Amino acid sequence: MTMDHVDALECTLCGAEYDPDQVIYTCPEHEGVKGILEVTYDYDVVHDRFDAPLDGVVDSQWKYAAFLPVHDDAEVVTLDEGGTDLFDAPNLSDALGVETLVKDDGRNPTGCFKDRASSIAVTKAKHAGRDVVTCASTGNAAASLAGYAARGGLDARIFVPGDAPTGKLAQPLVYGADVLAVDGSYDEAYDLSVDVTDEYGWYNRNAAINPFQVEGKRTVGHELAGQTSARGDVPDWLVFSMGDGCTIAGAWKGFREFRDLGYVDDAPKMLGVQATGASSIHDAFHGHDDVDDVADTLADSIAVGRPRNTVKACRALEESGGTALLVDDDDILDAQTLLGRTEGIYSEPAGATALAGLQRALAEDVVERDETVVVCSTGFGLKDTESALDATDGVTAIDPRMEDVRDLYGSAE
Repeated sequence: MTMDHVDALECTLCGAEYDPDQVIYTCPEHEGVKGILEVTYDYDVVHDRFDAPLDGVVDSQWKYAAFLPVHDDAEVVTLDEGGTDLFDAPNLSDALGVETLVKDDGRNPTGCFKDRASSIAVTKAKHAGRDVVTCASTGNAAASLAGYAARGGLDARIFVPGDAPTGKLAQPLVYGADVLAVDGSYDEAYDLSVDVTDEYGWYNRNAAINPFQVEGKRTVGHELAGQTSARGDVPDWLVFSMGDGCTIAGAWKGFREFRDLGYVDDAPKMLGVQATGASSIHDAFHGHDDVDDVADTLADSIAVGRPRNTVKACRALEESGGTALLVDDDDILDAQTLLGRTEGIYSEPAGATALAGLQRALAEDVVERDETVVVCSTGFGLKDTESALDATDGVTAIDPRMEDVRDLYGSAE
């Protein structure tokens, strides 16, 4: 039973180190969940273990098993997550006036980016002998964890805010999870999930505090490093929406690792995008003190008032030379339909938030027209059809008569 490529779990606040073989979520030297832990590695060992070709071909995230904090004897619980397509987007590029590629992580097994983390969570939980996994979620993590728990033969007990989209709750229910709708916000559901973890000893998948979850998410950085370099060049920018901050932190860590190990020549700047109604990471990065911890945005997957991974997210933005921007809900809906009608990619609002951020960045000259950009869509649009309908003109009702069609489109001659 070895995990010799992992050095420690290191507190992002005080630098205290902990044994990575134990189940620990945050540094006990700090009150609450402030002492977020970072997985550190012996990269000499990682490099010796990693022998996959950097050809841009990725079947699943387990191509990068040498980088993942999993014991050699662990039974990997997988649905072939990761390995998502990086699309050329010529129509979108023409519309924006900048060369743009789209990484569509809505093509993961349960329809969202979070599958990269859930595979790690259930693998770790099963190896630790835990029978029950839990998390708080606005919907995507709930569905993701429930699907992987079913695959791994574990029970899932999920806490969601009472206003979570019903379409997203159907998934975990079908996967057999107990879905507990909390009469309150996501942050209140989150706090309750932490309390039950302490009382019942369930394995907590919350990516904001479980240090191993960001490690699964960072495989998107590995994939993008390989996929873009195989095309000839590393992009100037990677654009992600931000909720708890885990996704952008993981993406940067993965790409940076490949640069530092010499697998690719450079690393991109990170552009983190939040909704104006859930702007805590943006505000922290720009040094604002008047932070409102109540989230209010239709992009439910990033509707987080009190992000737990602000430190890691801000570090990714700073280290990469990137920045954070805000967009409003109308911008998000416009970006959702723009991506759909130009490239046939159906993204949920949180995924389209990244594209809305790129549009804002272009308008404010943050991104230059001669640069290259990768936008990551983190979730499939069928997760939230109500918001998508709000973004369109809706269905046109007609009678079953040719005259009605001619009224719309004119004569065929």
